[in-house]
Order: sequence, then structure tokens, then C-alpha cells
Amino acid sequence: MSCDFHLTADDAARGPYALDIDPERAGWGHSSLRVLDLPPGGRHAFATGDSEWIVLPLSGGCAVRTGTGETFELTGRDSVFSGVTDFAYVPRDAQVELTTDAGGRFALTGARCTRSLPARYGPASDVPVELRGTGNCSRQVNNFGAAGVFDCDKLIAVEVLTPGGNWSSYPPHKHDTCRPGEESELEEIYYFEIAAAHGTEGVGYQRVTPSGHGRGTDVLAEVRGGDAVLIPDGWHGPSIAAPGHTMYYLNVMAGPGETREWLICDHPDHGWIRGTWPDQPVDPRLPLYTAPAGDAR
Repeated sequence: MSCDFHLTADDAARGPYALDIDPERAGWGHSSLRVLDLPPGGRHAFATGDSEWIVLPLSGGCAVRTGTGETFELTGRDSVFSGVTDFAYVPRDAQVELTTDAGGRFALTGARCTRSLPARYGPASDVPVELRGTGNCSRQVNNFGAAGVFDCDKLIAVEVLTPGGNWSSYPPHKHDTCRPGEESELEEIYYFEIAAAHGTEGVGYQRVTPSGHGRGTDVLAEVRGGDAVLIPDGWHGPSIAAPGHTMYYLNVMAGPGETREWLICDHPDHGWIRGTWPDQPVDPRLPLYTAPAGDAR
């Protein structure tokens, strides 16, 4: 079973980034993700190039400034397990600078695109928080950059929180074939953070199986905080959270389709599980938190 699609935190670092995945490194055409750690008083500048980006605080807050004069003050959050965050969208062909007074960890979610959209602020209060599944398939989805929620050209990005012991990203599903109205063709990155408990580092597990399309992606990975799994194709799921350790993952998706949409196809052997959900309650540990009532900028 190949591990080529699993990047550990030690393997993922490059240059100033704790994690740096671009189309060249992934061997695909569209999706990118960078994770940046900045100390108190830290500063980082980058060019967006041929991609659009969302700056998403994972911990801490920052100011995002563009070369054309827009400035967005992001309040951020203590951690991905503590609350919804605000964010900033920056377009392709732009110069961007991040500065932070207190320091923090910031995700840059990107996608190659053709249109140049306006730079914008995304308030935490506008992020839809969705509870998906029931029973031990319950999870929380923060749809900050979902299609139909926040306007981008190609980029789709969401956060998922899974209580310890639950199976997430389940039933296994895929989006590797363009079938209008039924399935989108989207590359996907999973980036993980897992809550420690009782002084013990958290772990989780990610499965991807071949769908008969693309590169035959086949992964069974033990994932830890800072790891990423690349999914160019294949049935993906479950994402399993070890008991006692809440799992967070950030999904970044993009593809060649003219329409920006997330259409999935369930694995034919496992899709039946959805029919059991109405008979079970949602995990009472969810939601871990909800979006704030107002803009905290």
C-alpha cells in the first residue's frame, strides 16, 4: 500500500512554511495548501501568482494587506478546537503581506484560477456551521469556503471536527470524474490537527481506496497533527478519530470544471449507512462550538 500520498509534519515543511503543497509537488493541476507559523511581531509576504487564496487563522490573529491597499484585520481564534474564525480572500496576481502582533499559525488555502475576484473579508459570524451524520458518524463542518457560501473562482475549502471515537468522511465517497449534475472532478487535500488528551498526543487514521480512475490512490495512514493526505482520486473515508482525541481536518479542493460545485458519489458498498442516520441522535458532544452572533472584527 503506497504512502506517497501521506505527508507527515516532518516531510511537509519547505522554505518558510510548516507545510507547503502546490500542484507541482502534488503532481496535479489545481489545489494548494500552505501552513505558516509566525512568532510575535512576525511578518510574511508572498505573491499569489496564478492562484486565489484564503488566509485562515488556525491559531492567533493577523493583519492581511494587499499590494493595492486593502487591509483586513483578522481576530482569529485560540485554536481550531475553540471557535469559528474570520478569514480573508486574496485574488490571483496580487502581492500580500501578513503581520501578527501575538504570533500564530495560519493556513493559506489556494487554487489555480482564471478570474481575478475582489479581495474580501469573511466574518466568522457568516460561516455556516453544519452537523453532518448521526451516532458515531457525527461530525461538525465549518463551511467557510464552501461552494454557494463564499464566492471564489475555483477554490472550495471547509473545516471538519470529529469527536473522539467517531468515523468522519463516511460513507466513503469520491469526486474524481466529471458527470454533470452528479459528480464533480476535484483534487483534495486533508490537513490534520488532533487534540491531545491527558498529556498524550492524538492520532487518527485516514483511508483512501482506488476507484478505477486516475492514479489508483491507495492510502491507509496513521495521521498526527500537522500531517496531510493528498487525494487526487479514489474513494476517501473513513477519517477515524481515536477515542478521547477530537480530530480536526481542513479540506482544500479545486478542479478543472467550469462550475464550482461539490458533487460526490457514495461508495456502492457503504452508502446504505446514510439510511440508518434518521434513527439515531446526533452525537451530543456536537457542536463543539457555533459561529459568533456578530462580526468581531
